[in-house]
Order: sequence, then C-alpha cells, then structure tokens
Amino acid sequence: MPRFRPSSVLPTPDGTPFTFWYLMVLLATTGLQHLLGQNVSARLLELASTDAHNLWHRPVMSLISSALWLGNDGWVVYVLIFTLAVAPLERRIGAGWTFAVFASGHVLATLATELPVMVAIGQGLLPRTDGRWLDIGVSYGFFATAGALVPVLARRFRVWGVLGIEAGIMVIYVMDSPETLSALVTFAGHLIAAHIGMLGWSRWLRRHGVTATLPRPAEPAERARPLARSAAR
Repeated sequence: MPRFRPSSVLPTPDGTPFTFWYLMVLLATTGLQHLLGQNVSARLLELASTDAHNLWHRPVMSLISSALWLGNDGWVVYVLIFTLAVAPLERRIGAGWTFAVFASGHVLATLATELPVMVAIGQGLLPRTDGRWLDIGVSYGFFATAGALVPVLARRFRVWGVLGIEAGIMVIYVMDSPETLSALVTFAGHLIAAHIGMLGWSRWLRRHGVTATLPRPAEPAERARPLARSAAR
C-alpha cells in the first residue's frame, strides 16, 4: 500500500509553487487589511476593484490588483478550494500554464461582464453609481481552473464535476443578494470563467495528454510532459 505524502495533496513551494505562493500573497493582503483598519482597507479595495470606472481609467492595474485581495476573512476556505481544484491541475501542467488558465478566466470573464456595464452607463441605461461597485477577488480565476480540471477527471466523474461547479456558482448567487445587478454580473462572470476553463482549454489539455488523469496522483514526469511536447514541435 503506497505511503501517504502530504505533498501529494497539499500545496507546497516545490510541488505547486503557483498555488502555494498565491495563497501566501492572499494571506499577506488579508493580514494587511486587519493591520491598516477598515477605512484604509476599504479605500485600497476601491482602488483595486475591476469596476467599470477603474477599468476605464486604469485597466491593467485594476485587473492585476483585483486578484490580490479577498473581500472577507475567508482565506482558510480558499486554502481548501485551491487544494482541491488548483493544485491538482498545477501538478499536471505546471505553474506557468496554471497561471495562464487562471489569468484567462480572471481577465476574460471580467471584461465580458464589466464592458457591457461600461457601455450601458455611457448610454445612460444604468446610473453612474453602478460603475463603482466593489469587484475584487480570485473567484473568476478559480472557476476557470476548476473548469479546466473537468477534462482532467476520468470520464465517469466529469458530469459530477460540471454539476458540482454549476451548483457552487448557483449557491454563491443565491447567497449574494440575487435581486441586485452586481450579483447578476458576478453570476455571469462565474459561469463564463468556468466555461473558459472547461471548453476553452479542453483541446490544449487533450493535446498535451493530461485528460482523464484524475483521480490517480500526478507523477513528477507528468508535470514536465506538456512542456517537453511543446518544445518538440
């Protein structure tokens, strides 16, 4: 019987550097919010938000900075969900490609949901206050990586993976003031990000031979395989 190794499950700096160090950054920014106090923290989050106003005036900075903060004290929860959905993907495709999947969901889902809001404000269809709601966090990037993990699952688990992701998105929407426009925009962003991972990255994952490799553990050589095959082309 194989011996259990914590590094095969938990994020580590050597095995899953993207997952591990990203969680450390989120821990640092969460702690910084407590040190600076509520008023200063609120101002920092407003500056980092990817709302329509910030995307118009400082698009690159807001897209980067919004992914470095959590809007609550749920860091421990993110350790759990990153361990379940981000680390397994990183063990198979490496840190750089995991970052690419995460960033594609974060950036594309943000633009797909906030640009229509920006246009609607410009046309006078929405009040200007809707251009300044707080939009920070890592959920779009997380759902993109969770979506990309679906093709990695064995075929018998994929339907359950899709249902689990969509159920999670629905639960977040119901708990997040579903009568508000901001909640609806976030709901759409979560769906878009998840399908970017599921559909947008499925061909790449299949081409690099990492589909249907869960639930078996990833071997060290498996993580290097995508890069080796890319270099051979």
